[in-house]
Amino acid sequence: MTQNKDPFWKSKSLEQFSTDEWESLCDGCGKCCLLKLEDEDTGEIAYTKLHCRLFDASTCRCADYENRKAKVPECVNLTPDKIPDLKWMPKSCSYRLISEGKDLPDWHHLITGDRNTIHKQGHSVLGKTVCEDTVFEGTEFDWIVDWEDMEF
Repeated sequence: MTQNKDPFWKSKSLEQFSTDEWESLCDGCGKCCLLKLEDEDTGEIAYTKLHCRLFDASTCRCADYENRKAKVPECVNLTPDKIPDLKWMPKSCSYRLISEGKDLPDWHHLITGDRNTIHKQGHSVLGKTVCEDTVFEGTEFDWIVDWEDMEF
């Protein structure tokens, strides 16, 4: 009997991933932890340079991932069925790419074997953000940035 040699993200659907496979798919870019603003008229999403208070800007990871929903109730728990509806997910997001039938980028740690490749090649927000709790309320629009057109 021949075993499938394709990696799990090519041989399984998102719904078939184990918990470890699901968690390993995250590339660690940190873009999902950014404050996003939605235009009420157009539905257009604007990203900011402001990150969630639980985001550790020095590691580009959640500082309390296991308890994040208790501490930040608006944090979205990603599941395979939610991915297609989350239009704010970055175009480079591994969950979004796999959901859309695309492959992982060549800088993804599951390809390179190095979780720091994303940072070394500039595809993350590491060192490029400010905690949302440190800015004045009502100034969020001053922090809008076009991450998609920036060199990542």
